[in-house]
Amino acid sequence: MAHIAEHKKIHLIGIGGCSMNGLAMILRARGYEVQGSDKAASPFTERLAQLGVPVMYTQAAENIGDADLVIYSAAIKPDNPERVAAKERGIPEMERSVALGEISEAYQEVVGIAGCHGKTTITSMLALISEKDALDATVHVGGFVDFLHGGTRVGSHALFITEACEYVESFLTLRPTVALINNIDDDHLDYYKDIDAITEAFVKFLALLPENGLFIGCSDDPRVRALLANHKGRTLSYGMADADYTPANLCYDEEGAPAFDLMHGGESLGRLQLHVPGQHIVIDAMAAAVTALQLGAGMDTIAEALSEFRNTRRRFEFYGERGGVKVYHDYAHHPAEIRAALDAASRVPHGKLYCVFQCNSYTRAKTLFTQHVDCFANADTVLVPDIYPGREKDDGSVHARDMVAGINEGGGNAIYLGTFENIRDYLDANMQPGDLVITLGSGDVYVQTRKLL
Repeated sequence: MAHIAEHKKIHLIGIGGCSMNGLAMILRARGYEVQGSDKAASPFTERLAQLGVPVMYTQAAENIGDADLVIYSAAIKPDNPERVAAKERGIPEMERSVALGEISEAYQEVVGIAGCHGKTTITSMLALISEKDALDATVHVGGFVDFLHGGTRVGSHALFITEACEYVESFLTLRPTVALINNIDDDHLDYYKDIDAITEAFVKFLALLPENGLFIGCSDDPRVRALLANHKGRTLSYGMADADYTPANLCYDEEGAPAFDLMHGGESLGRLQLHVPGQHIVIDAMAAAVTALQLGAGMDTIAEALSEFRNTRRRFEFYGERGGVKVYHDYAHHPAEIRAALDAASRVPHGKLYCVFQCNSYTRAKTLFTQHVDCFANADTVLVPDIYPGREKDDGSVHARDMVAGINEGGGNAIYLGTFENIRDYLDANMQPGDLVITLGSGDVYVQTRKLL
């Protein structure tokens, strides 16, 4: 089996992905010669180019050059020409999550931020706290963070904070000393059999903690609460009530952004003022604050960082305004995430709230969005284009019209429009100044949103 330490020059296939990009930056900071390839340029690859990392925008055997190790993302199949060439030449290959796990072993303390929703926001908050010199951590985020100009902060070799993704159980390659679980939900059902299998994956993740490790969990989530109750090691909880850390004197400003006192043991540790709308951001901010406190950051620095925090790209991101109508986009693609995004949107002053939802998985459409779907309650109208294929092929068993029926059955007002051209025509005919549009999904809807403007 290949080990990163045995190699000098590393080629990353799919280097423009948010996690692969972060791997490239960390490997480069640790003294390796790094290069990679991807299908097209992106903000991630542009950042790598600024740092002098060669990126090729083709998938060709000759791209590997004289690299002596190839790292590939889960989306890169064995018939990829660069993987085929590596195999023919006897160059060792390593999957992304395995590489991330091996990198984590080089750090004294490893914090894994897990959960089906919120982990990118929490990890980004911890990156900003680190930027304030409160923690000199190396932080690996699963999204583009403007203040990092990418998805990674390269800090000390002592503390590593990373998103710990449950998809295909990739977080089981990590060796965390601190494990945070924000929630457990029924996502990735193209891989997991059911919610019990997903929960079992998180049990395995906790089992990776050493004897003196720390489990930090959100007690608002019933499955996480059960894990907290059954965990034999050290635990800390946060939540809206009945937890070690809770909010008090919670209020929202005119833009829907919350402020609250962080309470512990009946005493206020300090007041946190956020500038991102929605109730879900209270939970995420508490998660980041509790983790940072355990790692040695001071409350004043935590409060300063969280006050400056703005969402990562594709997390309730303001895209622009047209004809007096504000347009936002959010990566939300699961009912819990959609509910949170629409809660945030509802707190921003507006007339009518139009939601455009593009589902990016036939499996997800079938299992989550065809029967009594109630997560769109805050939207006045939901506009639904065709399903984006993502990793899957259309077998004809589900259609976007079935999702429209499920949303309407749940009390929503959904309309099937097929294409984004039709959606733009509908919005042009119906929007009024002061209305708000939010587009949701993890497919190419963020690209299509620009066209709406």
